[in-house]
Amino acid sequence: MPDGQATTSPAFPGRTIRANEADSQLVSQVQGALLQRGYGPFKDGVFDASMTAIVKLFQAQHSDVDGAPLVVDGEVGRISWSVLFPQPTVFPATAPSTLMLHALAVAGTQVGQMEVPPGSNRGPMVDEYLDAVGIPPAQGTAADRFWCMAFVYWTFKTAAASLGVPNPLPKTASCAGHWKRAQNIPGAVRITRQAAFANVSLIKPGLIAILDFGGGAGHTFIVERMLDSGRIATIEGNTNNDGSNNGVGVFRLDRRKLSDKSIVGFVDYSKA
Repeated sequence: MPDGQATTSPAFPGRTIRANEADSQLVSQVQGALLQRGYGPFKDGVFDASMTAIVKLFQAQHSDVDGAPLVVDGEVGRISWSVLFPQPTVFPATAPSTLMLHALAVAGTQVGQMEVPPGSNRGPMVDEYLDAVGIPPAQGTAADRFWCMAFVYWTFKTAAASLGVPNPLPKTASCAGHWKRAQNIPGAVRITRQAAFANVSLIKPGLIAILDFGGGAGHTFIVERMLDSGRIATIEGNTNNDGSNNGVGVFRLDRRKLSDKSIVGFVDYSKA
């Protein structure tokens, strides 16, 4: 059978398969896909150290459907699974609202906006983002005006004004604060990372992601779309090309993964 194809394309089980996996049938399924590509041998149904090494070899020699190298960790997560078992495109279970789509379009117009000077958390447009959440741009130091969430709020505020509808987002520059306050906003739905990992159809354009790096550090981004590889295309403020949580501009990225445990979850304002 040609490389990259399997006899079946079972759906991702919603969790990472790794050493000592208890579901022997699931392990055998993965082993079968690897054997079809010339990787093995295996002890049927057992994910042992030998299988971990073979999975690492497979990962080292393959890329995802977007051409990005697989992470060589010996575990079969969503992206490695999609290479072993080519998956059809997953569409959102429900449609985003008009406001979410307009906010995403507004965010797209800001891609390329940069801090002036770099590292200052200031600049003509950055100051507008900060003003939108009530942070005086000229006061304090750069550490007092991280603007990733201010950018997201500004995009929705701008989109809501153009549509003549209220902006449902809480007015805050705090990522953790947004997540906490969203639970009290009528119609807003919080989707945990674990729920999205298990059911990728929950991801739709215009969702707001909340990340927590610990120690009070956080980040946010707007979902543009799910890629067939399992990665998320995003628009992010106060970041860099590497996805930093304190970068110098607005960037369009395709690096985010649902396996990233720093992602707390997503907020869906479709019905807010």
